[in-house]
Amino acid sequence: MTKIVLLGAGGKMGVRLAKNLAGSRFDVDHVEISEAGRARLKNEVGVDATQLDVALTDADIIILAVPDRHIGKIAKTIIDQVKPGSALIVLDAAAPYAGEMPERADVTYFCTHPCHPALFDFTPDVAAQMDFFGGVDAPQAIVCALIQGPEEHYALCEEVAKIIYSPVARAHRCSLQSVAILEPALSETVGATLSLALREATERAIAMGVPRDAAMDFMLGHLKIELGIAFEMFPGGKFSDGAIHAIEKAKPMIFKENWLDNIFNLDAVEKSVKEICNPDQPV
Repeated sequence: MTKIVLLGAGGKMGVRLAKNLAGSRFDVDHVEISEAGRARLKNEVGVDATQLDVALTDADIIILAVPDRHIGKIAKTIIDQVKPGSALIVLDAAAPYAGEMPERADVTYFCTHPCHPALFDFTPDVAAQMDFFGGVDAPQAIVCALIQGPEEHYALCEEVAKIIYSPVARAHRCSLQSVAILEPALSETVGATLSLALREATERAIAMGVPRDAAMDFMLGHLKIELGIAFEMFPGGKFSDGAIHAIEKAKPMIFKENWLDNIFNLDAVEKSVKEICNPDQPV
């Protein structure tokens, strides 16, 4: 039986992955160093943690469910105990794209990351509606990249990715560079920043006297239409003449010239992932 070692199994992400791996065709050893994490693993998943050295013996796949800033350090610590032909799976592109992974030509490196349940995937299932992150009730897409290793390892690692993020609607094969562009550049640098800007704008309207509930309902309701139009989610959707006029006037006030070029260039992406992996060091 193929053996998986899940590092960080008692963390918030690790527990979700451990639950999804339970009952799979894989033999899973769970590694967690913190007392709180081991207790969470026992209480929520019903399994005991295994010592790292014991778990790594004959491990075929090692999943690093740990923060980005620790991935490179942990990988370098364990790499000499990893047998040839095994696969290390990371859950974010930052560490491998920043060059944090140790050199080991006979080991596969694979990256996968969830897209999270889509905004416009409508369902009457309330539990699925409330599964914002995915991996529990709501189907989601995932992205996968074979960083190094034999082609046959892609199918094996994608199978694992589909299990840990299940239910999975579809899996997109990407390059590591593409995954790094998706996150942090697209989803965090742009998406998260603009999301917070929308909230700040809503709070400003409230501060100017608009009732809070009215402002929240107005913004969230309009966003459904505006995002639907922008991403062509319904036929015939278009902005009104008044909205187009407001957009044209607002763009130069809100955005710097060439803001897309400043964010979506490979030097900026590399700088961003290096800062994520080494937040205390100048880049």
